[in-house]
Amino acid sequence: MRIGIDVRYLSHGLVGGVHTYIKHFVAELCAIAADHQIVLYADTKRPFELNDLPPHVTLRLLPYRGPQSSVYLDYVGLRRAMARDRLDVVHYPANYGFRVPGARMVVTLHDALTIMPLRETLFSSGSRRTLRSMAMTVYLYVGSRLMLRDADMLLTVSEHAKQDILRYCRFDPQRIIPIPHAPTPDMRRISDEAVLTAVRQRYGIDQPFVLADALKNPGVLVRAWRRLPASLRQSHRIVFFSRHPAPLPVVFEAVERDGAALLINPPRPDLIALYSMAEVFVFPSWFEGFGIPVLEAMICGAPVIVSDRGPLPEVSGGAALVMDAEDDATLAGIPGAIADQSGGSIPLARTWFRACGAVQLAQDRAAHSGELRAGGADGVSRFCRRESGALKERRCVSLHSHPGGPNRQTMASNCGFAIFCAHSPAITTSISSRSPTTAPTLHNARKSINYAHRQWRCRRHRETRVARM
Repeated sequence: MRIGIDVRYLSHGLVGGVHTYIKHFVAELCAIAADHQIVLYADTKRPFELNDLPPHVTLRLLPYRGPQSSVYLDYVGLRRAMARDRLDVVHYPANYGFRVPGARMVVTLHDALTIMPLRETLFSSGSRRTLRSMAMTVYLYVGSRLMLRDADMLLTVSEHAKQDILRYCRFDPQRIIPIPHAPTPDMRRISDEAVLTAVRQRYGIDQPFVLADALKNPGVLVRAWRRLPASLRQSHRIVFFSRHPAPLPVVFEAVERDGAALLINPPRPDLIALYSMAEVFVFPSWFEGFGIPVLEAMICGAPVIVSDRGPLPEVSGGAALVMDAEDDATLAGIPGAIADQSGGSIPLARTWFRACGAVQLAQDRAAHSGELRAGGADGVSRFCRRESGALKERRCVSLHSHPGGPNRQTMASNCGFAIFCAHSPAITTSISSRSPTTAPTLHNARKSINYAHRQWRCRRHRETRVARM
């Protein structure tokens, strides 16, 4: 079988969850699918990240001449290249893609963010709003909505993400396959004190610290931090990391006012060391498709606190404390209970440990953090990239050999081999009888864009009036 994969994420110098997914999914698929021909499509914007590709894998580098090249490749260039290669299956692993004649089409839709109504995403309080980011939001919305008309199968990363996707479209639920992420091979707890000390010195961290992602609802952590006793705030510190150079203003305010540290895109080995040293990792995200940082912190042994939004309770599997994403009062009690050895705030932590089922009642700091670390390590063992890939490969090969078997939903390598099932006659029959989706026409997309633009102009007008007063 000839399989084509859009891997331009690996030639653009990008970072983040989707990049991590594509990089490791493609590497595992190339290792597992030795009996199939795989064609990878990247461009020449940056050097391609994967080396030493096996003989059954071909890399096609498409020309990149500027930002307009990405649009051209999306709608024209990539599809032409794929059509010339006469593929059986095409896989778009980054939320949207377009039909290639003669090939089944599989898309990984990581969450519902790119198919939600523009009025919900363009003016979200969770990110900075610029004309560039708003234009990108609109572009991804149109591409993802058009994709829903053509896709034969959707992969996603959690059961919650699947249900979220179904809230915003009428895609056949039988053709949405949740396959969870797994920890990357380099992610492990570091215990070498020399390595940890070097990282502390590099970033000037000389106190125990709470670790957090600066892009994931940092405001609730900052508010909770200010509720803690002064002695605790003086002996500890918040350390934010961010893959984006401009997180929300509250992060810079915390750096100035509360002595927090902000690390912009730290190297991966340093991030692993930070996970390994953290007193607690706080991830009170508003919206996630999966939440890879939760897995990363757990496998590095950090006690984890997550919000109750999205799939985070599902991913943490009972090995983390769960809080409301906006409840800074309760959050202020949990780090205090873990970090404060005086015992003053232990009762509140006990209540939360009972409610979440993460650990039994603890008597002191060591019991709290130690049991959370152990629970996290046990929980993350559920996600194994190679074992999952091998098991799902065997199921997939069996399905392809015996189409129509009862197990057609138990698919694929980790985030990958499900693409073969799109070529199965059993799936083809399901596709031919599917009900129409509600992917909007370009006319409806333009109406949404015009509405969002009017809202943005009204907002800017109000802000200008207030500034002049």
